[in-house]
Amino acid sequence: MAELLTSAQMRAIEHAEIESGRVTGLQLMERAGRGAVDATLRKWPKFSSGHHRALILCGPGNNGGDGFVIARRLKDRGWDVDVFLYGTADKLPPDARNNHDLWRNMGQVMAFDPAAVWDCERPDLFVDAVFGTGLTRPLPPDLGVVLEDRMMAHWKRGQSICRLAVDCPSGLNLDTGMIPAPEDDRMPILNSAQLTVAFHSLKTGHKLGLGPTLCGEIRVVDIGLRGADASERAMVGTPPDPERARLAAPVFSSGALPLRIWPGSVVTKLRGQGHKYDYGHVVVCAGGPGRGGAARMAARTALRSGAGLVTLLCPPEALTENACRLDAVMLRACTDAEAFRRTIDDRVTALCLGPGLGVGRDTQELVAAALAHRRGVRGWRDPAVVLDADALTSFEDDTEALFAMTHPRTVMTPHEGEFARLFPDLAQSERAERSKIDVVRMAADRAGCIVLLKGEDTVIAQPGGGASVHSANGDRAAPWLATAGAGDVLAGLIAGLAAPETAPDLFCVAEAAAWLHCEAARQFGPGLIAEDLPEMLPKVFLTLER
Repeated sequence: MAELLTSAQMRAIEHAEIESGRVTGLQLMERAGRGAVDATLRKWPKFSSGHHRALILCGPGNNGGDGFVIARRLKDRGWDVDVFLYGTADKLPPDARNNHDLWRNMGQVMAFDPAAVWDCERPDLFVDAVFGTGLTRPLPPDLGVVLEDRMMAHWKRGQSICRLAVDCPSGLNLDTGMIPAPEDDRMPILNSAQLTVAFHSLKTGHKLGLGPTLCGEIRVVDIGLRGADASERAMVGTPPDPERARLAAPVFSSGALPLRIWPGSVVTKLRGQGHKYDYGHVVVCAGGPGRGGAARMAARTALRSGAGLVTLLCPPEALTENACRLDAVMLRACTDAEAFRRTIDDRVTALCLGPGLGVGRDTQELVAAALAHRRGVRGWRDPAVVLDADALTSFEDDTEALFAMTHPRTVMTPHEGEFARLFPDLAQSERAERSKIDVVRMAADRAGCIVLLKGEDTVIAQPGGGASVHSANGDRAAPWLATAGAGDVLAGLIAGLAAPETAPDLFCVAEAAAWLHCEAARQFGPGLIAEDLPEMLPKVFLTLER
């Protein structure tokens, strides 16, 4: 699990280290440039020997200073290096100016001009060291002419040009993972890299939105900044405004997370320990005839993921249909919210509502009953309540009523459309400069519960600011997971993982579920349909056993 920093947090950490006297800005810049070259040689071993040429675009800030260090290090290795400065030397920050002058002792610094860039001999390596962390405005058009992906075709004759980005491809907002839109009607400039070097830590934009696509392979370079625990890092440079402080809390990426397996989980269950009720009882509510498939998948997943027993509740007229498809999952008739209350006992540890349930007043009443249910004398804690799909959409016109009932043992799992119905002011079309992390944190605070916003960059947040990102990109990409019913499986997975007595806090459960959901899809491969996901879980768990 890797911590994700905002641009402001990264600057604050660097500033604190420099102010402490433990390191200088020049030392950090030198380490960054050397680390970028080392990462380049590991990515492309062919560059370790022979004669090569690089073209480096340096920006007007410290990112440009890193570029001048890269130029020196490559020149030392016998490379031919063309260096352009976007800006003027007299306006460079002191450390960047120092490295500019060191490079001037070895080679020429040319003023940026698109025509001059194109007149250069075709490079083997193109280095984008123009804008790194902190850029929130669109790329200037003259720079975009050179950096835009389609313009690289100018040189693409024979072997392709290797593209390295320092911090990130210029133009990417490293807080939101998005490309700022120009004020006019021009299309945003898309500038991608094959390799991106990040310093000290990944940033939120590396894992959000377009970040994983534009950055290509990302390698984190250690530049010797002092380690600190997440809470300490979160406080460094945190703005005094309480709202901003909350949004500056730690964010973690679980893209490479070794699953947190807790005692009493499905892995322990595989060893045959315990009684079924030790692993919890999950109840899933299903819709009427012809609408039970989603709930059946959620129920089967809950059973596969570790719950000791699972019961499906459905209208009486749907009993026969569901009985034909269920064996290990128990089945009971439930006509309405009152029947639900009579059916649920104090050993139920997780509830899942929404998949195929139907939109309307009946669903609202079932949700209200589920959220009001509390543990009894035989329960060890209040049940977890997972709300998905129709359980969320049913409150589209009365979100305040829903938020008045939710509690910390609730997990909402909307996709972008459902999220927009519940939080229209935080919808994708309204986010502006806010990151997906920021808006999910705001939603969690408003709802008073955990919110998991699904997508390739799934964001999980809890009230108070804690957040986690699961990025299904790069070596964890599973595009075949975009299939009907996959979200229903995820809802059942959360309920099943939350059911055991020894399950950790619900936020960790949601993180683990997102990881498992993707891992099951990855191990299955192309051709996946939602019904395959619960059947893949045993194989995934067995790999964790090793």
